[in-house]
Amino acid sequence: MTATDTLTGTPIALVGLGKIAIDQHHPSILKSGAFRLAATVSRNAGLDGIPAYTSLAALLDNQPEVTAVSLCTPPQVRHAMAREALEAGLDVMLEKPPGATIAEVEALTDLAAARGRVLFATWHSRFAAGVPAAKAWLAGRQILRGTITWREDVRRWHPGQRWIWQAGGLGVFDPGINALSILTEILPAPLRLTGAELEFPENQETPIAARLSYLTGAAPIAADFDFRQEGPQSWAMEFETDDGVLSLADGGATVSAGGQNLSQGEALGSEYDGLYARFARLIATRTSEVDLSPLKHVADAFMLGRRLTTDPFIE
Repeated sequence: MTATDTLTGTPIALVGLGKIAIDQHHPSILKSGAFRLAATVSRNAGLDGIPAYTSLAALLDNQPEVTAVSLCTPPQVRHAMAREALEAGLDVMLEKPPGATIAEVEALTDLAAARGRVLFATWHSRFAAGVPAAKAWLAGRQILRGTITWREDVRRWHPGQRWIWQAGGLGVFDPGINALSILTEILPAPLRLTGAELEFPENQETPIAARLSYLTGAAPIAADFDFRQEGPQSWAMEFETDDGVLSLADGGATVSAGGQNLSQGEALGSEYDGLYARFARLIATRTSEVDLSPLKHVADAFMLGRRLTTDPFIE
């Protein structure tokens, strides 16, 4: 018997050990009373004291007690692993974006339903501290216009990660989809893309910047996504309404309206804790949760966006 055998909680495996898995998923699993980290799967990394495997098949062969996996691999390879896990009878949590295409995530949703498994497509930014307060405040007001500024330094947040520049890796929409996940959560009316400009480095397959025009009802929403931000990072939204201005800062952690703080938190502070608490509830109720609206808006941007070529990106 090992030390982990004496622990309580659903045994879960962390699949993919990149920056987000190590910085966010691992600490949140350790803090969760609902899960215990039973194993990891990665081609070239591991965690001290945790059984490690280089394939999902090896995990399944050696630790049949594992009943859930959290998939943190790049989106281009996630569908095959999620399918393997669901077919093996595991419940599956997907890091955002849930896949490289809408169709493949829909196929996973159907498979999970057919096999009676739980599938959770996560949007961590919806669990930012200020998002519920922002949603409640906007619910009773008419939005007149809005601006979204989501600018960060790709070298800081995705160092050496080639997958993000390859087709299916989304480029600047990897962080931009966080903004879209908040928008689709808090807006009282649906969002519709009306125009887009996407800047592609001449040596990469995905965009480094995007300027997007939306409508929610009759209100225009302008979004500016950029991977070239140096210094302070910008994850902010502002909505002018018929009854004052709502501002979100730090990725939705801080929200103010009419000069009053509605919520104050830390960027990324408890978002992943919230994800694992939600996953535990979904498992307990045998319920899947798959909302593809943020990914659909990214797909719309690639369909409708005018492509511009910019300077090459060199790490």
